[in-house]
Amino acid sequence: MIDKTDTAFLLFSAALVLLMTPALAVFYGGLVRRKNVLSVVIQSLIMISIVTLEWIYVGYSLSFGPDLHGIIGSLKYFALRGVGLEPSPDYASTVPHMVFMIYQCMFAVITPALITGAFAERVRFRGFVIFSLLWALVVYNPLCHWIWGGGWLGKLGVLDFAGGLVVHASCGAAALVTALVIGPRKGYGREPFIPHNLLLTVIGTGLLWFGWFGFNAGSALEVNGTAVQAFVNTHVAAMTAMAVWVLVERFHQGKPTTLGACSGAIAGLATITPAAGFVEVNAAVLIGVLAGLICYLAVLAKNRLGYDDALDVVGIHGVGGVIGTLCVGLLSEEGKFVPQLIGVAATVVYTLVATFILAKVVDVVFGFRADSEAEVNGLDIAEHGEEAYAF
Repeated sequence: MIDKTDTAFLLFSAALVLLMTPALAVFYGGLVRRKNVLSVVIQSLIMISIVTLEWIYVGYSLSFGPDLHGIIGSLKYFALRGVGLEPSPDYASTVPHMVFMIYQCMFAVITPALITGAFAERVRFRGFVIFSLLWALVVYNPLCHWIWGGGWLGKLGVLDFAGGLVVHASCGAAALVTALVIGPRKGYGREPFIPHNLLLTVIGTGLLWFGWFGFNAGSALEVNGTAVQAFVNTHVAAMTAMAVWVLVERFHQGKPTTLGACSGAIAGLATITPAAGFVEVNAAVLIGVLAGLICYLAVLAKNRLGYDDALDVVGIHGVGGVIGTLCVGLLSEEGKFVPQLIGVAATVVYTLVATFILAKVVDVVFGFRADSEAEVNGLDIAEHGEEAYAF
């Protein structure tokens, strides 16, 4: 039977998760140089169109359609055929099937948008669009099915409450590959790349934090105690990680920074995501501590390793998603460590290999990396013919 309260809750949660994509555009936009603001913003915004269309016609069916050998869903729901106003027979029994579909669509939208932070300021828009569409088809849809859609990892007992593997670990692994395939920005390691407007990043952080309550609490799929626990844990982990990041930064670099506070909050949100509905509040505090400390160290490590992850997708989302997923096996009653470890390994390895192939093919066939002149002059003018600020 359809429950009106659960339906309203999930619709509102879907709207909150949708908000996270333009919030991400604002967050990323503040972190890049002025000449590339709009190129970064539109990369997030266009995902709303590209991935929603992909989701309607094949993505939802490949992710949540009837299982085919544990690997992928069938095309039973092609073009949303059979996805109507009756409850889903397999996933959310108290809301219309279409509500569950559109809620999951918002997760599919933001995941490839997160990857854009890794190769910010140096890709062609055409190549980026083609890569993102192919990535949604080849990487996101199978991973979603493996864990949430009745696939082999779910059957193995892997737990991922709201996307530690499906969203964060996958986008982190993809970010690492694309940063390496595309190569560093011109001048990387020789000149500073200073964020042009940290106030935008603060606004983006606040909007992401707000939207994340729909991301995590909404994943309970109904109004119940699990939703309440996930809501509280989301806030607790984020504020703890923010405090720890700023504290570590103070002792390591001598001064706490606004950018550090924003990075810490996002690290906490990403890390609690897979565990949000499975752990108690004290465990959420511990997860926040781990996020603030380990993700901080992971961000520093990129300088030693020499890859240009422009906006720290690997260190924050990738590492955070892995930590949170493993914590489910260590800190929750439902989780077991070995399946969680297998889930991490399978997600990361598959994403690394598939993303490498896709990035190479797109670069060779369509051109992924922007040319030197466009990169020097700024992608806002070169790719889009507009500027964010007119003086």
